[in-house]
Amino acid sequence: MIKSLWIDNFKSLVDFTLPLAKFNCLVGLNGSGKSTVLQALDFISQLMEGDVEEWLKARHWQSADLNSKLTRKNNIDFRIIIDVNGGEVIWGGSFNRRSLSCTKESVVIKGSRQLQVEDGEYIIDGSRHEIVFEFQGSILSVLKESQLNETLRKLKQTVLDIRSLDLISPELLRSQSRAAKGKLGLGGEKLSALIHESGAEGKAALRKELKTIYPQLDEIKTKSLPSGWKQLQVIEHFSKGKLTSTARHVNDGMLRLMAILTQLEIGNAFLLFDEIENGINPELVEYLMDHLVDSDDQVLVTTHSPVILNFLDDEVAKKGVIYLYKNKQGGTKAKRLFEIPSLAKKLEFMGPGEAFIDTDLMQLHNEIVAIDTHGG
Repeated sequence: MIKSLWIDNFKSLVDFTLPLAKFNCLVGLNGSGKSTVLQALDFISQLMEGDVEEWLKARHWQSADLNSKLTRKNNIDFRIIIDVNGGEVIWGGSFNRRSLSCTKESVVIKGSRQLQVEDGEYIIDGSRHEIVFEFQGSILSVLKESQLNETLRKLKQTVLDIRSLDLISPELLRSQSRAAKGKLGLGGEKLSALIHESGAEGKAALRKELKTIYPQLDEIKTKSLPSGWKQLQVIEHFSKGKLTSTARHVNDGMLRLMAILTQLEIGNAFLLFDEIENGINPELVEYLMDHLVDSDDQVLVTTHSPVILNFLDDEVAKKGVIYLYKNKQGGTKAKRLFEIPSLAKKLEFMGPGEAFIDTDLMQLHNEIVAIDTHGG
C-alpha cells in the first residue's frame, strides 16, 4: 500500500504532502486541486512506465504544463512511501521536464539505500554503473528485472499498478478496442477488450454482480469484429422478449459500473476516480461505495457530493477523507477532514456526510488558515 505522497512543483502542488489510507476521498471547493492530485499520482506511475512523451500526448499536454506557475523551479521533485511486507520503502527523485527523465533518484529500504541515480551514474546494490543509454521517467523503467532485488520489483509493480480513471467518459466507454492488456485506458476506451479478455468466467461474474441492480440483465457478451476489434453487447429481457444492445446504446450508468467492477475484479491496484458519483443514479451510490470501500484494492476518489460520505464508517472517514484547500500563495494543501477541530467535534454526534453538509467551507478555510498560522 502507498502510505504517502510528497510532490513539489507539479501544477498547484508545491511542497504538497498527501497522507493515504486504504480508502481515500478528496473533498474541497472547486479549484482546490482535487483533479490535480489524481494527475500527480498518474504522473508518478508513468515515471515507472517510462514513456512520458506518449502520456503527455494522451492528455494533450506539453511538458511545460506540468510545472507550477507558483515557483521558479524547473524540476519536479517527488517522494512516495510504500509499505512492502511490513517494511517501509521510500522512492524519490527529481524529474527534468526537458529530458523527460529523472536526473536524480533514490530508493531506501528499511533505512538502507538500494538505488542511487546522480551525475550520469546509477548505483544499485552497491555496484556503480555509468548511464550510457537514454530513458524517460525513472531508470527503474528500463533496468532489467534481473538487476532488481525482490523489494525493488515489488516497488516497481506497486507504482505501475496505479490506475488513473480520471478521464472516464461514456463516449469512450462505448468505444470498440482491440486489446486491453489488463487496463481500461485513461478514458475507459478499452472496456470492450478488457471484458473480452476476462473470458466467459469474468463475464459471468460481472453479469451476476450487475443483475442485483439490473434484474432485467440476461447476458454480457463480446464479439470479435474484423481487424481484431472487440464489440461489447448487453442482452436484457423485457415483457415482449429479449433485447440485444451494443455498447453504443447501453445507458451511461451501467457502462460506468461495468468499468469500475471489471477493474475491481482484476485486483492488486491503486484505483483513482474523479467525481465518483458522476453518471451513477443516487440509489446506486451506496452499492458502489460499499464495493470500493470493501475492495482489496487501494482506492482514491474525489467527490462534490456530501452524500458519498454518509456511506463511510466513522473510522474509514477519519483516516481517509482529505480536505484540499488553497493557501494564500495559491498552492494546494491537504488535511484530514476530521482532524480539523470543528469537524472532529461534529463527528461525535453526526455522520460524516451530515457533518460535512453542516459546514460552511469558507469558514472552514479560515479555521485551517488560523491553525496553519498559529498552530491552533
